Order: sequence, then structure tokens, then C-alpha cells
Amino acid sequence: MTAIETHDLTKRYGDATALDGLSLSVPEGELFGLLGPNGSGKTTTIEILTGQLDPTEGTAEVLGSDPVDDALSVREAVGILPEREDPPSFLTPREYLQFVGDVRGFSAADDRIAEWADRLGFVDELDTLSTDLSEGERQRVMLAQAFIHEPDLVFIDEPLVNLDPIMQAEVKDHMRDYCERGNTLFLSTHFLEVAEELCTGVGIIRDGELVAERDPRDLAPDEELLDYFRREVEPAAGDGAAPTPDAAGEPQP
Repeated sequence: MTAIETHDLTKRYGDATALDGLSLSVPEGELFGLLGPNGSGKTTTIEILTGQLDPTEGTAEVLGSDPVDDALSVREAVGILPEREDPPSFLTPREYLQFVGDVRGFSAADDRIAEWADRLGFVDELDTLSTDLSEGERQRVMLAQAFIHEPDLVFIDEPLVNLDPIMQAEVKDHMRDYCERGNTLFLSTHFLEVAEELCTGVGIIRDGELVAERDPRDLAPDEELLDYFRREVEPAAGDGAAPTPDAAGEPQP
């Protein structure tokens, strides 16, 4: 069974093409990483797949539903963590997670909120206004809202931003466990080492096109994901092509 299926997905803004004929299949239970430099089309892909943006051409299916024709159903069924989005400043984490529960169509019971606050380390901040939280605490709350309704599929844009090393390790463990239980995670990131460590499938997108795919577990013992993408992508790119991200998330010249 596939959790995500796209065919020739394209998004244009006037003469600019943000996504160019993306065809992608992500099976259920996969932790899939979409990699690429800034402006490559990663966020556009997530916005289309989650019903926030209509494609110019092509089709998509998410958990058996069309995110264009049945956008509300898709948004209720999945979890979403956009890049650098904070909880509303005028709500506490408890109030925000209760609101998310209402939007997702379930009652966010106090015990489930307490469970996620404990798991992600913001129990003492549950009744603190979000505007008074640190960046790391706000990111933990946003991670909780993506998973709290126990969806079958979660889209995450840069999940580890602003988290300390201990919390990063705990979030990685949760993402692995989440997919081992048969759920699917679609991860967008700049960081190759995160994809290499976590993902069971990886694709790289450049200028709106999917230019390479690989299961990191199939790499040779002495081969790194960065080496593979450089070998597969750069020879085909030609002069002036967009760079691939390096292991620290910075484009290579």
C-alpha cells in the first residue's frame, strides 16, 4: 500500500516553475526524506500534498484521498509541522493542543496532552503563554501538535531545528518508533546526516525536479549519502546548476 502517490505534479507561478513534473511513490511505513537546497521545491511539495496549495498540473493521492478535491479530509487525517511555525502567542501549550484536537476532530484529553508534554519535555510550561516560551520549547509544542491525534501520516519540515542534542535524540527515537508501528513520515530537511541516520527512503529535489532516489541502508559500508548524491546529481547538473546540500546543510560551491 502507498501512503503518498504523485504523477507529474507541477506548480507554476507565472513564468516561474516551483515544481516540475514530480512523480513520487512513498509506501506505508516508510520514513521518507526529501532533500534539496533552498528554493528547490520541498515546501511546495508538502503544501500541495497537505491540501494547502493546488497544483498547476498533475495528480496526487494521500492516504487514498485527493488533496485537491478532498483537502479537508486530508488535513484532518495527517499531521503537519511546517518549518519555523510557532504556536499562537496568545495561547498556552495546553490551550493550543486542545484547539488542535478540536480542529482534527477528536477531543484532546488532558491525559494525552500530559503524555506528549512529558515525552517532549514541556510539562512545566503547559500553562505558560507561548510568547514566553523559548524557541526550543515552542518547537516541542509544534512537534506535539503534529502527532497528538495519532495520524497515519505526518509531514515534517525540519523537525530538529532549535532542539538541544538530548531532545534531538529523543525526537529521532520517536520518529523511528512511529514508522516501525506502520505509520508513515514525510521529512523535508537540508541535513543529509539526519536523512542518512533516520530515513528508509531518500529523494533529492533540485529546481523542482526529483533527480535521484536511494535507500540509505543500501549504501556501501564506506559510502556516505553525500558522496552518492554528488556522484548521481552533479554530473547531470551541468554548469550553473543548483548545488546539493552538504552534511551540515550548507550548499557546496
